[in-house]
Amino acid sequence: MDFTNKNLAVLFKWGDTTVYLTETILNTWIVMGALILLTIVVRIKMRKFKGAPTGLQNLIELAVEMMGSFAGETLGEELKLIHGYFFGVFAFIITSNYSGMLGFRPPTADLATTAALGLMTFFISHSLGVARLKLKYLKAFIEPLPVFLPINIVGKLAEPVSLAFRLFGNLVSGFILMGLVYNLFPLILRFVVPAPLHAFFDLFAGALQAYVFTVLSMSFIRQTAVGEG
Repeated sequence: MDFTNKNLAVLFKWGDTTVYLTETILNTWIVMGALILLTIVVRIKMRKFKGAPTGLQNLIELAVEMMGSFAGETLGEELKLIHGYFFGVFAFIITSNYSGMLGFRPPTADLATTAALGLMTFFISHSLGVARLKLKYLKAFIEPLPVFLPINIVGKLAEPVSLAFRLFGNLVSGFILMGLVYNLFPLILRFVVPAPLHAFFDLFAGALQAYVFTVLSMSFIRQTAVGEG
Protein backbone atom coordinates (compact mmCIF):
# COMPACT_ATOMS: atom_id res chain seq x y z
CA MET A 1 0.00 0.00 0.00
CA ASP A 2 1.35 3.40 -0.96
CA PHE A 3 1.38 5.92 1.90
CA THR A 4 2.97 8.76 -0.04
CA ASN A 5 0.96 11.87 -0.80
CA LYS A 6 -0.17 11.85 -4.39
CA ASN A 7 -0.55 15.24 -6.05
CA LEU A 8 -4.11 15.54 -7.30
CA ALA A 9 -4.21 19.16 -8.41
CA VAL A 10 -2.64 22.55 -7.81
CA LEU A 11 -4.36 24.21 -4.85
CA PHE A 12 -2.66 27.59 -5.23
CA LYS A 13 0.66 29.19 -6.16
CA TRP A 14 2.60 31.71 -4.11
CA GLY A 15 5.51 33.06 -6.09
CA ASP A 16 7.75 30.14 -6.95
CA THR A 17 6.00 27.90 -4.42
CA THR A 18 3.23 25.57 -5.58
CA VAL A 19 0.85 24.08 -3.01
CA TYR A 20 -0.86 20.89 -4.15
CA LEU A 21 -4.25 19.50 -3.22
CA THR A 22 -3.06 16.18 -1.85
CA GLU A 23 -4.99 13.09 -0.87
CA THR A 24 -4.45 13.89 2.80
CA ILE A 25 -5.81 17.43 2.44
CA LEU A 26 -8.84 16.21 0.51
CA ASN A 27 -9.63 13.45 3.01
CA THR A 28 -9.14 15.85 5.91
CA TRP A 29 -11.72 18.18 4.37
CA ILE A 30 -14.10 15.24 3.98
CA VAL A 31 -13.69 14.24 7.64
CA MET A 32 -14.13 17.84 8.78
CA GLY A 33 -17.18 18.25 6.56
CA ALA A 34 -18.73 15.07 7.96
CA LEU A 35 -18.15 16.25 11.54
CA ILE A 36 -19.56 19.72 10.82
CA LEU A 37 -22.62 18.19 9.15
CA LEU A 38 -23.13 15.85 12.10
CA THR A 39 -22.84 18.79 14.49
CA ILE A 40 -25.47 20.76 12.58
CA VAL A 41 -27.85 17.79 12.53
CA VAL A 42 -27.37 17.18 16.25
CA ARG A 43 -27.91 20.86 16.98
CA ILE A 44 -31.19 20.86 15.06
CA LYS A 45 -32.29 17.65 16.77
CA MET A 46 -31.42 19.02 20.21
CA ARG A 47 -33.77 21.95 19.71
CA LYS A 48 -36.63 19.54 19.08
CA PHE A 49 -36.05 17.43 22.18
CA LYS A 50 -38.94 17.78 24.62
CA GLY A 51 -39.97 15.86 27.69
CA ALA A 52 -38.24 12.59 28.56
CA PRO A 53 -34.82 12.05 26.92
CA THR A 54 -34.87 9.93 23.77
CA GLY A 55 -32.26 7.43 22.63
CA LEU A 56 -30.38 10.00 20.53
CA GLN A 57 -30.52 12.60 23.27
CA ASN A 58 -29.24 10.12 25.82
CA LEU A 59 -26.37 9.16 23.52
CA ILE A 60 -25.37 12.78 22.93
CA GLU A 61 -25.60 13.71 26.59
CA LEU A 62 -23.64 10.60 27.58
CA ALA A 63 -20.81 11.39 25.15
CA VAL A 64 -20.57 15.03 26.25
CA GLU A 65 -20.76 14.19 29.96
CA MET A 66 -18.18 11.42 29.69
CA MET A 67 -15.67 13.64 27.89
CA GLY A 68 -16.39 16.56 30.22
CA SER A 69 -15.96 14.38 33.30
CA PHE A 70 -12.80 12.77 31.98
CA ALA A 71 -11.29 16.12 30.96
CA GLY A 72 -12.20 17.55 34.34
CA GLU A 73 -10.43 14.73 36.17
CA THR A 74 -7.35 14.87 33.96
CA LEU A 75 -6.97 18.61 33.43
CA GLY A 76 -8.62 19.86 36.60
CA GLU A 77 -10.91 22.82 37.12
CA GLU A 78 -8.02 25.22 36.49
CA LEU A 79 -8.06 24.32 32.79
CA LYS A 80 -11.82 23.92 32.36
CA LEU A 81 -11.71 26.44 29.52
CA ILE A 82 -10.14 23.93 27.11
CA HIS A 83 -12.24 20.86 27.95
CA GLY A 84 -14.32 21.28 24.80
CA TYR A 85 -11.21 21.41 22.60
CA PHE A 86 -10.38 17.81 23.42
CA PHE A 87 -13.85 16.63 22.51
CA GLY A 88 -13.18 17.99 19.02
CA VAL A 89 -9.67 16.48 18.90
CA PHE A 90 -10.95 13.05 19.93
CA ALA A 91 -13.82 13.23 17.42
CA PHE A 92 -11.49 14.24 14.60
CA ILE A 93 -8.91 11.53 15.29
CA ILE A 94 -11.38 8.68 15.71
CA THR A 95 -13.34 9.73 12.62
CA SER A 96 -10.11 9.97 10.63
CA ASN A 97 -9.03 6.54 11.85
CA TYR A 98 -12.37 4.97 10.97
CA SER A 99 -12.45 6.59 7.52
CA GLY A 100 -10.03 3.88 6.41
CA MET A 101 -12.89 1.37 6.61
CA LEU A 102 -14.66 3.32 3.86
CA GLY A 103 -11.71 3.10 1.51
CA PHE A 104 -10.19 6.49 2.34
CA ARG A 105 -6.58 7.03 3.27
CA PRO A 106 -6.96 8.23 6.90
CA PRO A 107 -5.54 11.73 7.43
CA THR A 108 -3.91 10.39 10.60
CA ALA A 109 -1.84 8.01 8.45
CA ASP A 110 0.06 11.09 7.26
CA LEU A 111 2.83 12.44 9.48
CA ALA A 112 1.92 16.00 8.51
CA THR A 113 -1.50 15.61 10.17
CA THR A 114 -0.24 14.00 13.35
CA ALA A 115 2.60 16.54 13.57
CA ALA A 116 0.07 19.38 13.34
CA LEU A 117 -1.98 17.81 16.15
CA GLY A 118 1.15 17.39 18.25
CA LEU A 119 2.19 21.01 17.67
CA MET A 120 -1.27 22.21 18.71
CA THR A 121 -0.81 20.43 22.04
CA PHE A 122 2.68 21.94 22.35
CA PHE A 123 1.56 25.53 21.70
CA ILE A 124 -1.51 25.26 23.94
CA SER A 125 0.48 23.84 26.84
CA HIS A 126 3.28 26.41 26.70
CA SER A 127 0.96 29.35 26.01
CA LEU A 128 -1.05 28.42 29.09
CA GLY A 129 2.17 27.88 31.02
CA VAL A 130 3.42 31.39 30.24
CA ALA A 131 0.00 32.97 30.88
CA ARG A 132 -0.67 31.16 34.16
CA LEU A 133 2.75 30.65 35.76
CA LYS A 134 4.76 33.56 34.32
CA LEU A 135 8.27 33.46 35.89
CA LYS A 136 7.55 30.13 37.54
CA TYR A 137 7.14 28.68 34.04
CA LEU A 138 10.72 29.68 33.17
CA LYS A 139 12.02 28.52 36.53
CA ALA A 140 10.75 25.01 35.83
CA PHE A 141 13.35 24.65 33.07
CA ILE A 142 16.24 24.94 35.54
CA GLU A 143 14.86 22.57 38.15
CA PRO A 144 16.14 20.75 40.10
CA LEU A 145 19.45 22.35 39.05
CA PRO A 146 20.41 24.86 36.30
CA VAL A 147 22.59 22.19 34.70
CA PHE A 148 19.38 20.36 33.72
CA LEU A 149 18.28 23.23 31.43
CA PRO A 150 19.28 21.50 28.13
CA ILE A 151 17.66 18.22 29.23
CA ASN A 152 14.43 19.95 30.24
CA ILE A 153 14.26 21.82 26.92
CA VAL A 154 14.82 18.64 24.93
CA GLY A 155 12.19 16.88 27.04
CA LYS A 156 9.58 19.52 26.23
CA LEU A 157 10.47 19.52 22.52
CA ALA A 158 10.16 15.73 22.49
CA GLU A 159 6.53 15.81 23.64
CA PRO A 160 4.91 16.85 20.31
CA VAL A 161 7.34 14.59 18.43
CA SER A 162 6.34 11.57 20.50
CA LEU A 163 2.63 12.38 20.10
CA ALA A 164 2.96 12.72 16.33
CA PHE A 165 5.04 9.60 15.72
CA ARG A 166 3.02 7.42 18.10
CA LEU A 167 -0.28 8.14 16.35
CA PHE A 168 1.24 8.03 12.86
CA GLY A 169 3.22 4.84 13.50
CA ASN A 170 0.31 2.90 14.92
CA LEU A 171 -2.01 3.83 12.06
CA VAL A 172 0.51 3.06 9.33
CA SER A 173 1.64 -0.20 10.93
CA GLY A 174 -1.96 -1.39 11.04
CA PHE A 175 -2.45 -0.71 7.33
CA ILE A 176 0.81 -2.39 6.42
CA LEU A 177 -0.06 -5.50 8.44
CA MET A 178 -3.53 -5.70 6.90
CA GLY A 179 -2.02 -5.34 3.43
CA LEU A 180 0.33 -8.23 4.15
CA VAL A 181 -2.54 -10.36 5.47
CA TYR A 182 -4.60 -9.76 2.33
CA ASN A 183 -1.68 -10.80 0.16
CA LEU A 184 -1.32 -14.08 2.05
CA PHE A 185 -4.77 -15.39 1.13
CA PRO A 186 -6.50 -16.11 -2.18
CA LEU A 187 -9.27 -13.79 -3.27
CA ILE A 188 -12.08 -16.06 -2.07
CA LEU A 189 -10.75 -16.07 1.50
CA ARG A 190 -10.03 -12.33 1.74
CA PHE A 191 -13.63 -11.63 2.69
CA VAL A 192 -13.57 -14.05 5.64
CA VAL A 193 -10.15 -14.54 7.22
CA PRO A 194 -9.08 -10.86 7.77
CA ALA A 195 -12.43 -9.87 9.33
CA PRO A 196 -11.33 -10.38 12.98
CA LEU A 197 -8.15 -8.42 12.28
CA HIS A 198 -10.23 -5.55 10.89
CA ALA A 199 -12.20 -5.53 14.13
CA PHE A 200 -8.92 -5.04 15.99
CA PHE A 201 -6.91 -2.72 13.73
CA ASP A 202 -9.80 -0.60 12.44
CA LEU A 203 -12.27 -0.50 15.32
CA PHE A 204 -10.42 -1.21 18.56
CA ALA A 205 -7.00 0.22 17.66
CA GLY A 206 -8.56 3.26 15.96
CA ALA A 207 -10.49 4.18 19.11
CA LEU A 208 -7.55 3.30 21.36
CA GLN A 209 -5.13 5.58 19.50
CA ALA A 210 -7.61 8.47 19.63
CA TYR A 211 -7.95 7.90 23.38
CA VAL A 212 -4.19 7.63 23.97
CA PHE A 213 -3.42 10.81 22.01
CA THR A 214 -6.11 12.73 23.92
CA VAL A 215 -4.97 11.47 27.33
CA LEU A 216 -1.29 12.20 26.69
CA SER A 217 -2.10 15.67 25.34
CA MET A 218 -4.13 16.45 28.45
CA SER A 219 -1.30 15.21 30.66
CA PHE A 220 1.36 17.28 28.87
CA ILE A 221 -0.80 20.39 29.01
CA ARG A 222 -1.57 19.99 32.71
CA GLN A 223 2.09 19.37 33.58
CA THR A 224 3.17 22.56 31.82
CA ALA A 225 0.21 24.84 32.54
CA VAL A 226 -0.21 23.94 36.21
CA GLY A 227 3.46 23.40 36.96
CA GLU A 228 3.39 19.71 37.77
CA GLY A 229 6.22 18.70 35.46
